[in-house]
Amino acid sequence: MVQRIGLVGCGVISDIYLTNAALFRDIQFTAVADARPEAAEARAQTYGLKALSLDELYESPDVDIVLNLTNPDAHAEVSLRALRAGKHVYGEKPLATTLEDGEAIMRLADEKGLRVGTAPDTVLGAGTQTARRLMEDGTVGRTLSGVATIMSRGMEHWHPAPAFYFKPGGGPVLDMGPYYLSALVTLLGPIDQVIAMGQIGLPERTVTAEGPNVGQVIPVTTPTTFHALLGFRSGAQVTLLASFDVWKHGMTPIELYGTGASIRVPDPNFFGGTIEIADNRETWNPVEAGDERMMVLNYPPAAPRYANYRGLGLAEMAAAIEAGRPHRASGELGLHVLEAMLGILRSAETGEVVRLRHDCRQPAAFTPDERRALLSDGERSARRTAA
Repeated sequence: MVQRIGLVGCGVISDIYLTNAALFRDIQFTAVADARPEAAEARAQTYGLKALSLDELYESPDVDIVLNLTNPDAHAEVSLRALRAGKHVYGEKPLATTLEDGEAIMRLADEKGLRVGTAPDTVLGAGTQTARRLMEDGTVGRTLSGVATIMSRGMEHWHPAPAFYFKPGGGPVLDMGPYYLSALVTLLGPIDQVIAMGQIGLPERTVTAEGPNVGQVIPVTTPTTFHALLGFRSGAQVTLLASFDVWKHGMTPIELYGTGASIRVPDPNFFGGTIEIADNRETWNPVEAGDERMMVLNYPPAAPRYANYRGLGLAEMAAAIEAGRPHRASGELGLHVLEAMLGILRSAETGEVVRLRHDCRQPAAFTPDERRALLSDGERSARRTAA
């Protein structure tokens, strides 16, 4: 049975979800809503959907899953309202901005027998999943350590309204951390403990991006550079560098070092990329992730450079609901990652080791055949014809 999707939050990221929806077999968008009715109307007209008020969408009999694409500080409120209305919910990252809110979401879902899914679903793509296969088939051996890097000069030079990122609830860990920590948990299993240091790099940021806020001076009130050590239950130890204060660097997104080989994992913000393996001291050897529909570069539309198939996790959750099995981009994973990120922030403030309380199962591996099975009939036929 196709799961009917009602979208809440018609900002920039909603476009890629709505565009990608036609790729997938098990989801169908039926309605959109936003606190700004004009934003909902614009999306509805573009994609041939109904624009509803927020109350109407939560109560609509034509909505099975609420897709929560609001700002992070509204994630908990929207998800809780959807669950109270008897809807499954899938949301953009992070699950919430406080551990208490994340726990409340998962508790209510459990009470009502409903599903919670959360981004990132990039970890279900061929990039991360091919790396996982190489780590599980003995190629890498036992992973001992690694480095993950999230480093940029911030977003005031490209984002038209970047103030949120420099206030509590923002910062590089909560903004980009879900991609990297979700990838690491997918590859290594759950995190056991974290310890970190942090600092505010620049006390002010000036918006240079074109738009209504150009020239605005933003006071920075949350740390923008972190060095953290993540201890995994498997025994692996990974250093995480996260910063909005770096002009340029030469680090790869994720490198992991095993007893059999070193492996470079592609950018977990996207679905494809090149995996590299080194089992000697001389060269990195590329590993093909395969010829898949969701490896085709499609973003940005005008000049594609990335494989961006956001919505894959939503479609996988819809299929899991129908099959009665666990889904992979789960609220359980989202809560575990949220606790780890908040632990990094707390450790940076207190200097203490933070041990995680919320357990998490390592999501099941996701094969090319399983990804292919989620495609709509038209997409599968087109892929066979192209082959």
